[in-house]
Amino acid sequence: MQQYKLKRGFKPDIDRIYSVMTECFPGEISRNEGVLETSYGAMSKIIIWIENKMLSVDTVSDKTVTNDETVLQTNKAFRDFLYKATGYTAKERVKNAKKDVSGE
Repeated sequence: MQQYKLKRGFKPDIDRIYSVMTECFPGEISRNEGVLETSYGAMSKIIIWIENKMLSVDTVSDKTVTNDETVLQTNKAFRDFLYKATGYTAKERVKNAKKDVSGE
């Protein structure tokens, strides 16, 4: 499970996250008491919820997918989702994670 900070102006609103998910992960998205769940490409399960004003994400990889193009497309869609949901680029998310670990 990973947690991501939301940039100022990006509300910790599950409905906003749902709309971003529908944009990035075409397919069925189930909603259950503030928890969103779907699958896409090389990920058999993507579970998303808001906890302590942070985006919480739990993913399960589909080990049966060996097509490199599918894996790359899945990673791109997931990175795009995180950017649109949090407002932070991959580089900024790494910087925030390092800052959280070092306790600054």
